[in-house]
Amino acid sequence: MIILKLPIILHRITPTMTDMLGGTLNTLFPLFVVIGGGFFLSRAFNLSEDTLVRIVTDFFMPILVFNSLYSARLESGKVASILGATIFVILTLLALSYLYAKIFDTDSRSFIPPVIFMNSGFLGIPLMNLWGGILPMNMIVIYDQIQTFFIFTLGILIVSGGFSWKGLREMLLSPLLWAILLGFAARYSGMNIPRSIINIMDFAGNPAPSLAAFALGSSLSNRRLIFDRHIVSSILLRFVFGFLAGYLATLILNIDGILKTVVIVASSLPSAVFSFVLPMRYDVKSEHPGSMVFLSTILSLVTIPASFALAALL
Repeated sequence: MIILKLPIILHRITPTMTDMLGGTLNTLFPLFVVIGGGFFLSRAFNLSEDTLVRIVTDFFMPILVFNSLYSARLESGKVASILGATIFVILTLLALSYLYAKIFDTDSRSFIPPVIFMNSGFLGIPLMNLWGGILPMNMIVIYDQIQTFFIFTLGILIVSGGFSWKGLREMLLSPLLWAILLGFAARYSGMNIPRSIINIMDFAGNPAPSLAAFALGSSLSNRRLIFDRHIVSSILLRFVFGFLAGYLATLILNIDGILKTVVIVASSLPSAVFSFVLPMRYDVKSEHPGSMVFLSTILSLVTIPASFALAALL
């Protein structure tokens, strides 16, 4: 049946793939421009990486996270399915990447984050809006918020040395963790924050994604872009196994329709910029995550349209 229907399916998805390729390029172009700005300005003026990263992670990003969680309007009927799918994808990729790091004796603190955390926010949200409008965009917002919680809890434990007192201490001292907890508390307690405060948070939080990309460019100016077998393995884990983990999650949780596509595509997006920022923040060697974020973002010009097409066939 699938073979007989294939010409019809391909006829339907080909324009979508063309649109998605152009839309993906348009969405990624500002990211590359800001990364380039960080690269060239750091070469010209010797900017401090540590200062840039601390500004992003300890000031701008906590404000953005709190404001996003407080302002979001979540669909209660879909939250449980998205929660289960996000947890399944992250834990599956965590197990695979940890196993790889142990077998091939590479630093798990720098190898794991760009594999298990994907750019479901800064890239995924506008892409879903382009693809299907408000409904899929709202779905990936929920996916991204759940992942954000894991980035700044599990992610901090990973890059700070694992499940230890040091890791727990670093997590508890993180402004980002408290921004997440307070954001959820404010959202579900019905707290009414004055509009003047919301305006301040909008103004201070909106630059966080751009500053994170700028910090990535700054780091790349002082480090070589690496391409080795570990990068190739990371790319395969991020794209191929991310896609498969997302698809398996939809089967296990009986997810179908638009949400199925959202989960599959979101799970196979390129590495999150903050999977590079976090290791830098905790003095972990950042050549691998920095190269992974940059290379996976370039490759996503092909992988994003392909993931939409494959999701339509499954």
